[in-house]
Amino acid sequence: MDKIFTVRISEDKNAVEILDQTLLPNEVKYLRLDNADSLFEAIKELRVRGAPAIGIAAGFGMYVCAKRLTDGDFYNELKQLGDYLISSRPTAVNLAHAVERMLSAAKGADKESALPLLYEECMRIYDEDREMCRRISEYGLTLVKDGDGILTHCNAGALAASEYGTGLGTLLLGKELGYNFRVFSDETRPLLQGARLTSFELNHAGIDVTLICDNAASLVMSQGKIQACFVGCDRVAANGDTANKIGTRSVAINAKFHNIPFYVFCPSSTIDFGCESGEKIVIEERGADEIKTKFFEKPVAEDSVKCFNPAFDVTPAELITAIVTEKGICRYPYTQSLKELFGG
Repeated sequence: MDKIFTVRISEDKNAVEILDQTLLPNEVKYLRLDNADSLFEAIKELRVRGAPAIGIAAGFGMYVCAKRLTDGDFYNELKQLGDYLISSRPTAVNLAHAVERMLSAAKGADKESALPLLYEECMRIYDEDREMCRRISEYGLTLVKDGDGILTHCNAGALAASEYGTGLGTLLLGKELGYNFRVFSDETRPLLQGARLTSFELNHAGIDVTLICDNAASLVMSQGKIQACFVGCDRVAANGDTANKIGTRSVAINAKFHNIPFYVFCPSSTIDFGCESGEKIVIEERGADEIKTKFFEKPVAEDSVKCFNPAFDVTPAELITAIVTEKGICRYPYTQSLKELFGG
């Protein structure tokens, strides 16, 4: 991952620069986003993805776009901009949190006074994420040992955050410290984040990674090759239910059957104490083309065939061995442990 970054503010501070993850692993290309529509499209189309990275992009984007807003009705226009960005990916709570923080920073100030406050806040969001990822990764290392086999689903590494990431951060930090993990990476249909992103990221970091089909996970577990499952998440409800990329629930069920620990890694900004349980989480549904045509030379199903393409599923709290955060490790029952750690 040398010299590859996920999201940053441009040197002239007039644009958000992102790595276009839709092109990986075949092309490393950076995009310059300098208006609300380009930011919305990049988030919606997963050019920038991963809950922490989306939040960082939104923070930078709010500052960049604020420069173009009128002074007279500045705050209301800024709020409309924030609402617009939130609508691009409603399940990822980091996006809404970043927007709320930027709005709070600008509240009561005119444009001239607000701009430096907005810049400070978006950089604070970025710096906090870097520190959080490091701490999460350190806590994760206490749960595994050198040589363990780890199953991953989707992508929750540096490509999904600022530096180490969440679900993959322990693996990346461990590599730096001399650990040798064996990673089995679910391909993660239909958008193949495990194949295109996790495998790419771990391979470039020099970590032993084996790509497997999603429906091979149970077999690999039964063969004794997996000692733990690592996933990130886009939202944690107050009771510990977690929303993550579609297929995560199946991994957790399989892990439970095979007595394998299932760990969820997330920064505190992903915990939504206002959401009572997973039943309250809005599940984003995406287009049929992602199942039928994306990444295929020819369609794999007829036009008339209906598709159901939820982007996420919810893993019940009782299937989760532990939730790893930058403040510590929580265990079931999460209604108690999350509240004790975060005071929610």
